[in-house]
Amino acid sequence: MSGTPIYIVCSPHAKTGTSTVTRLLCDYLTFENRPFALFDTDPHSRALGGWFPHACTISDLSTTRGQIALFDRLVSPGAEVRIVEVSSQIYTRFFTQVRDIGLVDEAGKNGFEPVILFVSNGSKVAIEAAHVLEQALCGEVIPVVNQGPVQLGETIYDHLDAFEARHSFQVPRLDGSARNVIENPRFSLSGFLKAPSAEDMSLVVRADLRSWLKRVFTQLHAYQVRKAFDESNLLGV
Repeated sequence: MSGTPIYIVCSPHAKTGTSTVTRLLCDYLTFENRPFALFDTDPHSRALGGWFPHACTISDLSTTRGQIALFDRLVSPGAEVRIVEVSSQIYTRFFTQVRDIGLVDEAGKNGFEPVILFVSNGSKVAIEAAHVLEQALCGEVIPVVNQGPVQLGETIYDHLDAFEARHSFQVPRLDGSARNVIENPRFSLSGFLKAPSAEDMSLVVRADLRSWLKRVFTQLHAYQVRKAFDESNLLGV
């Protein structure tokens, strides 16, 4: 039976858009009124903490204190979803520690299910790295392509199919003024969707942003529905 998710958003490559993927996941959960705890492993970044100040913890894995603060809290009792963004600089160190401390087994014992959102840079190297990760952790690895920094065009479908994963996500490219709006550290994506209108925003920008968020949130909702369906079949419901 599936447990409470521990979403691990990661990439071994820089500039793939992991922070945007993490932000969208957090805003989706906020929109759905689902509590979550967020962990940012880049001690020099403050973006996620700015958007989610009450949920985000900065975890410096170069220190023992930081490691304890992250890994112990990921599997501590509680119903909130756990989300951790793994900086590309510590990708190898993070998953080595996950293996060495037996985090996946401990998570299962405590009612959690690790789910890896692997943000690809569009290369064959990324596909191979995802397969290695899946075999090492024996967990679900979901490929994600953020088409802002990684523009694959129509080849995106062939690339995602090459992962041979049951699920995948795409983040569409967001251009122009709409992109400038969401980069504001005080702009809430979930708040934007819940607000009836935004008087200081162009009608065109508002429409573009709503369409972009709908495409992402629909994928996340569909994933949850499929997971629930698979679980009901497994239990014979």
